[in-house]
Amino acid sequence: MTEQPGAPTIVTRPSADDPDAPLADGARFRPHPQRAAILGEIHARPFRPVAGPRVFLMYAFEVPAGDAARADRAALDILCEAQGQPGPREDARHHLIPFDGGTLRWERHAEFTTYTWDGPIVDATLPFRPVAGTPPFGAGFRQPGPLVVAVRLDIIVDPGGEGRGRLLQPFEPASLCVADVEDGRGVLATDFRQDGDGRTRILIIDAGLTAAEAGGLAQRALEIELYRTLAMLGLPATQRAAPTVTRIEDELARLTGAIRESRGLAANRKLLDDLCTLTADLEACAAQSAYRFGASAAYHQIVQDRLQSLVERPARGFSGWAEFLGRRLEPAMRTVRAISDRQANLSTKLSRAAQLLRTRVDIELEQQSRDLLDSMDTSARAQLTLQETVEGLSVAAVSYYVVGLLGYVFKGLKEAHVIGVDAGILTGVSVPFVVGAMFLVVRRIRLAHRMRSAH
Repeated sequence: MTEQPGAPTIVTRPSADDPDAPLADGARFRPHPQRAAILGEIHARPFRPVAGPRVFLMYAFEVPAGDAARADRAALDILCEAQGQPGPREDARHHLIPFDGGTLRWERHAEFTTYTWDGPIVDATLPFRPVAGTPPFGAGFRQPGPLVVAVRLDIIVDPGGEGRGRLLQPFEPASLCVADVEDGRGVLATDFRQDGDGRTRILIIDAGLTAAEAGGLAQRALEIELYRTLAMLGLPATQRAAPTVTRIEDELARLTGAIRESRGLAANRKLLDDLCTLTADLEACAAQSAYRFGASAAYHQIVQDRLQSLVERPARGFSGWAEFLGRRLEPAMRTVRAISDRQANLSTKLSRAAQLLRTRVDIELEQQSRDLLDSMDTSARAQLTLQETVEGLSVAAVSYYVVGLLGYVFKGLKEAHVIGVDAGILTGVSVPFVVGAMFLVVRRIRLAHRMRSAH
């Protein structure tokens, strides 16, 4: 077939059954080591379609990386093996297995692990009744770490919507939040209180939800409770850091006042040492809380995103989820942000104060160095004057000895009748010549020493 100009080129995938088929372009290139993980992350936690009535039990445990995470994986492998199911891959961060009439989902996060089981309800006339299956959280379940979050979510079908009042009876009216979602086809309710088993209770009333809508709504509701609890972990860290931050602020105010009045190198050095101690205290405090403050901010943002995705309409006479959490969660997050900002501002102020003191100390050290150099210069000039005086005396002394030697020479020559002139006269005549010669010799030696010192 002849290719027509301008006609589109049709690219076909090579058949897996045909070993002679040419390789596609993507298969010829060496992939990045993290390519598969990056591409798979977008599909890591998809919504699972579910149909009511249904119950979800979710537990989140603090499991930091390292030995605790490896022990959690080993316990999960044992749990999967007991159910006749394969365990997760070595690099897997989530795993799904059938479990006693329901489904168990394991997810590994940065600092925690969640176990979520969903199954049918025996009696769906009221929420939070006994479940039909046997969840895995009995006596044989190995807790991988401290429990952080425990949630029970029930999906109850109420097509006509007449049973809303009856279905909401198990909740505490004072803190009950009710919102219409999915254009009125569902109702989302909770009082954010724990039941007798220590779990927060959430109810979804299905008034015409599709399975995909019900699954997505259940996952968003569980994540809101999960991440709003994790975000609140920053509040205890804030309460622990606040006294240290306040103390450092007070000390910095005192030191700043002392800086204005301090005089002398010793006083400024003492203030600089105190500032360095305060800086070390602040850095230690910030290092202990920085991760928790950052994690709380990230978790809070996830809560805001999930609340926004609900597109809720608060039911008449009840608070909405966003409204309730805004009143209760936002003040705590503002407190966390305030302490974090105070730490950052303190670090900047301490750096400025320390820089000011270092500058003052450097100036005083330079002044001392200049005074020392001036003193050394004065001493050098005095030494040079003394040296020149000594050199002058040395010229006279050497000349005296040389003239004396010449006198002896002249006397010997006179007695040997070599010369006819009186030795005293010759000695007197030689004095200026000897002194001049000695002066030139000493001067030449001094100039040679100066040249060597200059080099």
